[in-house]
Amino acid sequence: MQTAIQHIQSQLQGFYPATEIKSFTYLIIEKLTGFSRIEIIVNKNTLFSTKQQHEIESFIEKLKKFVPIQYILGETEFYSLNFIVNESVLIPRPETEELVNWIEKDTDKNAILNILDIGTGSGCIAISLKKVLPKATVEAFDISEKALETALLNAKRNNVEVSFSIVDILNPPEISKKWDIIVSNPPYIPESEKNEIHANVLEYEPHLALFVPNHDPLRFYRQIGIFAQQHLNPNGRIYFEIHRNAGQTGIELLNELGFLDVELKKDISGNNRMLKGTF
Repeated sequence: MQTAIQHIQSQLQGFYPATEIKSFTYLIIEKLTGFSRIEIIVNKNTLFSTKQQHEIESFIEKLKKFVPIQYILGETEFYSLNFIVNESVLIPRPETEELVNWIEKDTDKNAILNILDIGTGSGCIAISLKKVLPKATVEAFDISEKALETALLNAKRNNVEVSFSIVDILNPPEISKKWDIIVSNPPYIPESEKNEIHANVLEYEPHLALFVPNHDPLRFYRQIGIFAQQHLNPNGRIYFEIHRNAGQTGIELLNELGFLDVELKKDISGNNRMLKGTF
């Protein structure tokens, strides 16, 4: 095993920073063996089979092409849960964990609520909220059928019940239902910023879930806000993950739509990242 670790690290030199290579190495070995990091150290003299060696070479080649490690492994952790990920869904980010945590802290765990996640992707927000707010009824929309197939698998994997529906929120059908919380992490990166995006994101993650036109970067926030006006219960709350540069314009939009107590929250890196309003 020690030989394999050294091989992975030497092969990836020059492709990634040393800290990232070390992280990738442990993730690959954990995937192949099921060992924890401590068990890897304890069992460092374990020999790998020919099949395992071939799998290591496959992982290395994909990493050299900058395929995200989460897609290579087929899974990732989010909010202490395990999620299947593939190229039909965005890879969940730590900033989105902060959004889920904000909602969790704001909400009575024993409250019987209806929660809607718009643009659910892998289902990470909806599933995590259902896990920490088990008495809530959680539903989720997405325009992508393949994304919803993945989200459904993730709900089963994490033993929660979430109702998933194909909905284009820019052209929603007539819906009579109302919710207490509506949350969304919609596409928010302007097309003009594509040249700033890392290759592993730009080449492999779904553009449908990433980018918005330069002339209308708030299009999803506006449409979801209008939808929320009609579909939030009294004192219902809306939560958004936002572009770091959209803090002030996001506040102004929610104020214009009649939301009260609008609050902007920074992420752990100090970027404006989350919005909340009450209707």
